[in-house]
Amino acid sequence: PSVHQCLSEDKWMSAMLGIETKEAVLPSIENKFDFMKCYARAAQTRLEELRSKSDDWFGEITEFFEVSRSRAWVLTRRITHTSHHRGQLTAYLRILGKDLYSTYGPSADTGGLPQNNADVIYRYSSIDELISEEEKGGKRLALPGSGMKRPTERAKE
Repeated sequence: PSVHQCLSEDKWMSAMLGIETKEAVLPSIENKFDFMKCYARAAQTRLEELRSKSDDWFGEITEFFEVSRSRAWVLTRRITHTSHHRGQLTAYLRILGKDLYSTYGPSADTGGLPQNNADVIYRYSSIDELISEEEKGGKRLALPGSGMKRPTERAKE
């Protein structure tokens, strides 16, 4: 998944949005830590470039594969594409019995459902902290689990 994320995001950003990075798209050594560093650098460059664009730029038309769409539309699809793969990886981790930190909100491992006042617990507070801690082997926070309430919105079975 790391190779696909790095390559597809670079293709969408450069070919469809005109956002180029000078850095290598893939790390020279393909391991988890080097992928994180490489992706973080590229993402920071792209974020700075996107922040410099005017509102009009986002409304301009560009090519999205075989159709014409606004840059805002393409960027939204890029975000949903990444979210789709993040969801896949989250499902794989759950199947493997791994605890899940928050992604976009609480998880069953961070307290369950938002309506039950579940916590949002991110493993790291920033990209810098992520890189620093992962370089040392990673930080593991204890997660509270879902407690006494069911971590699902389904009625009792």
